[in-house]
Amino acid sequence: MKRLVLLSVAAAACGLANAAELYNNGPVVGADGFSEVAGTTYGFGSQTSANNRVADDFMVSGGGWNVQSLDFFSYQTGAVGFTFQQASWSVVSGTADGAVVASGVTNVTDGGVMGYRVLTGSTATNRAIYKAQADVTDFSLADGHYWLVWSLTGSAASGPWQPPTSDAREGNAMQSQAGAGFLDLIDAGNGQTVELPFAINGITAAVPEPSSYMLMLAGGLALAGMVRRRRQQD
Repeated sequence: MKRLVLLSVAAAACGLANAAELYNNGPVVGADGFSEVAGTTYGFGSQTSANNRVADDFMVSGGGWNVQSLDFFSYQTGAVGFTFQQASWSVVSGTADGAVVASGVTNVTDGGVMGYRVLTGSTATNRAIYKAQADVTDFSLADGHYWLVWSLTGSAASGPWQPPTSDAREGNAMQSQAGAGFLDLIDAGNGQTVELPFAINGITAAVPEPSSYMLMLAGGLALAGMVRRRRQQD
């Protein structure tokens, strides 16, 4: 019974942390299911086989995160079905080539078709953007400024290609080609910088307020007292 009480208190403590999507740098596609080319670039090279990597930044606040999975969004031109295999990824601090906080090479699973990368006004479906889900080994991030760096492998001939966010907002996404240093990603047609869609999932690691601990302790003690009285009556 004592073990049951302890488990109940532990479960209450876990309930204070909210398992959720911690960060999303989308949108991936618009309400119509398409991501239209703002300039002339359909997508940027993120092929592990060519040592091409892309990167974008994010902020952690509120007490830190426990990261459990990463979502990437990519396409292979002309592919039929989900063709992605692995994500090579790292989380680095400060800058795109900063100190590595966590990294891995993770098999990805099919999160479904999000929509299609198209020229403005087109409804072509030969560039299906898939969510590639990477269930990573859990790691923690303290509050701060980080970059997610990644590349993908796929079984189709073209790509993988990294589309920008569908809102065509300017940003600070970067790319390393053939292992070279990171440079700003710029659309060749309109000269604009871009943002890249990705998502980070896990559990917030904020420390509960002292009052929350007191409530959990009081509840545990009350439950323990009830169990003790019941055993005495039996």
